Amino acid sequence: MPGAFEELRSEVLGCTRCELSTTRTQVVFGSGPSDAAVMIVGEAPGAEEDRTGVPFVGRSGQLLERVVAEELGLARDDCFIANVVKCRPPENRDPRPVEVAACRPYLADQVRLVAPRVVLTVGNFAARLLLETRDGITRLRGRSYPFGDATLVPTLHPAAVLRGGAVAMASFREDIRLVGAVLDGAAA
Repeated sequence: MPGAFEELRSEVLGCTRCELSTTRTQVVFGSGPSDAAVMIVGEAPGAEEDRTGVPFVGRSGQLLERVVAEELGLARDDCFIANVVKCRPPENRDPRPVEVAACRPYLADQVRLVAPRVVLTVGNFAARLLLETRDGITRLRGRSYPFGDATLVPTLHPAAVLRGGAVAMASFREDIRLVGAVLDGAAA
């Protein structure tokens, strides 16, 4: 499937399906191995991601990378990291429904092609979209959910953890440990 994955990357990099294509610096396709056991999904690229073309490279990404390494023993390069929307919304606003609809097939193809064992969603937006629910992250987190052939584990967005102090960090670590339990076969 590496050929199919590269075809998808080429298609996404040239995307003009929505208005975000007119304001982006570049598309942020995602990064990591196309056969990763863990796929991390966020909301949308921020300014630094738009500049570099790499997801989760700012302070939030550094926290995510550190906690995944500490709790799972996985490096950033062991995980495939993507966002629901592949282009930065202006002023970091929430993606609009039409923008999500334009990108949703790309994310579905990424999940299908990577075929991860665990999908870790960070923040309300990705969890609600992939679980097709209106429940918020505080209600969703702390559990795992069947997600096709994978298991989905929702957690707080690292930006919220950076603002939320010790309680948010403890919840975040607990959720990342749940990913490890799923990988070890101890949770489903």
